[in-house]
Amino acid sequence: MKILMVCLGNICRSPLAEGILQQKAAAAGLDWQVDSAGTNGYHTGEAPHPLSQKVARLNGLDISQQRARRFTAADLTNYDRVYALAGDVADEIRRISGRGADLGKVQLLMNELYPGQDEDVPDPYYGAEPGYHEVYEMIDKAADAIVKKYGTSAAQSKMNNPKSSSAQSGAGIPNPKNL
Repeated sequence: MKILMVCLGNICRSPLAEGILQQKAAAAGLDWQVDSAGTNGYHTGEAPHPLSQKVARLNGLDISQQRARRFTAADLTNYDRVYALAGDVADEIRRISGRGADLGKVQLLMNELYPGQDEDVPDPYYGAEPGYHEVYEMIDKAADAIVKKYGTSAAQSKMNNPKSSSAQSGAGIPNPKNL
């Protein structure tokens, strides 16, 4: 499964989301590719915000090698799920993707925990360190829900067809139109 986490600048929220989900997927034995992007290009090529890196390190995660990049319309083709970390980010994803794009792949991250509530992960960029801890906790819980939701179907597919890996057969990758 290929998952893209998207926020505004790709230096605060989405790098944390990428790191957290990738670590949880690996710990669950899932061969997922998790990446992140931002809807603007202001920070392209930059490392995650120092406070995002600090909070990640405090939680046993190293996100220092990530580099910000801008979301492109091609990302909707290249990823199975695209999680927006806020409503304004989801709107920008739709605008960038254009008409005819498979927007069924796009969902607000927090809807994995609170379906239909359209809750944003707040942008901690202009705030102090405690905001980054709050963001980490929110994303951590949502990542648990994603692994539980999609990891179970991947594990079940492997158990039902042990000779075929999910990477070879496509098993375990949900059809976004059915989500």
